[in-house]
Amino acid sequence: MRPRARTVASIVLALGAAIGTPGRLCGMAGAAASPVAAAPPPAAAPPAAAPEISASRRSAIVTAAQRVSPAVVSVSVVTTRVVRTDPFGGLLHDEFWDRFYPPTEYRERMPSLGSGVIVDVRGLILTNEHVVRGADDIKVTLTDGRQLPAHVLGSSATYDLAVLKVEAAKLPAAPLGDSDDLVVGEWAIAIGNPFGYLLNDTQPTVTAGVVSATRREIKSEVTETGVYKNMIQTDAAINPGNSGGPLVNGDGDVIGINTFIFTKGGGSLGIGFAIPINLARRVVAEIEKFGRVRVAWPGMQVQEVTPYLAHRLGFEDLGGLVVTRIESGGPADRAGVRIADRIREVNGRVVNSVDDAQRGIYGAQVGDRIRLGIERGSRKLDLNLTLVEAPEEER
Repeated sequence: MRPRARTVASIVLALGAAIGTPGRLCGMAGAAASPVAAAPPPAAAPPAAAPEISASRRSAIVTAAQRVSPAVVSVSVVTTRVVRTDPFGGLLHDEFWDRFYPPTEYRERMPSLGSGVIVDVRGLILTNEHVVRGADDIKVTLTDGRQLPAHVLGSSATYDLAVLKVEAAKLPAAPLGDSDDLVVGEWAIAIGNPFGYLLNDTQPTVTAGVVSATRREIKSEVTETGVYKNMIQTDAAINPGNSGGPLVNGDGDVIGINTFIFTKGGGSLGIGFAIPINLARRVVAEIEKFGRVRVAWPGMQVQEVTPYLAHRLGFEDLGGLVVTRIESGGPADRAGVRIADRIREVNGRVVNSVDDAQRGIYGAQVGDRIRLGIERGSRKLDLNLTLVEAPEEER
């Protein structure tokens, strides 16, 4: 994702192509940063056991970090891009010169780094989809120094989550918490491998802050990929390379997957966001069972109520969504929805735009029931619609 330059701040995934360069992804792609970045983190000897410390020093942060850190991994990715070069630097670019001196193309391998967390001792690793997007080669480095090849078991660009699979024994797994019962102000601990290519060991970095807010919804115009809704906001420092690493509570349970920051120059300003772990659990379950995240489908199309449409349909006010198409035999049809019905609420949430409706069903999966508040003439109806997997042509 390439963040747009913004007056106040830009949104930056915690993995990317250049460090501290405004208007570009902020993170660790070796071609734009340093030749050292082309190599994955070096193998290291197994870490020594944590030293015994006094009770006064053993805070919730220390305990949580010791509980989760062994399951945090560094994700080294190599992608390939096609580079097109002009022998005249664009000065003589026209049909005549291109015929005799055509531009040359070559393939360039681009290394980058991110983070991940082992969520199952069978070798399942959770990370961000943007970390491994387009990857030709993936290796993960464990805190005990082991470097393992990995492959993408499944991913979802919509939720910006991916599940990797490695084959190894004696893998630690991080305990997963409940992101639905978070309290603003409680501890939030970010663990990952920021600026990993600058460090000569495999131990993750720990930063601490609080849960600054929950259920944050990022405006769709801010991002060019992914859907970021119901996010956890934290002031724990999230830096380039933290993407895919866990956000942990004071009990040492993973509550989110660190994903991006708002920033002016590429570094942390204390405004970071993580995908809730409860959503990540559902994505992992879908990928384990089906090899993909199935696209849920309501079997209808809707349109926002414009002044023209309100006049034509005789509505006295704007707002809501008008059903413009229903697939015969689909979920909406079976639920009793009709063309020209006016949807006022989705799952108890007032909707005045398609984006509002998407927020109302964000995270819903195949088999989930959606509650619709509908106006049909002077009548008000509550209808329950059960989502099914979208047909191939609707995906």
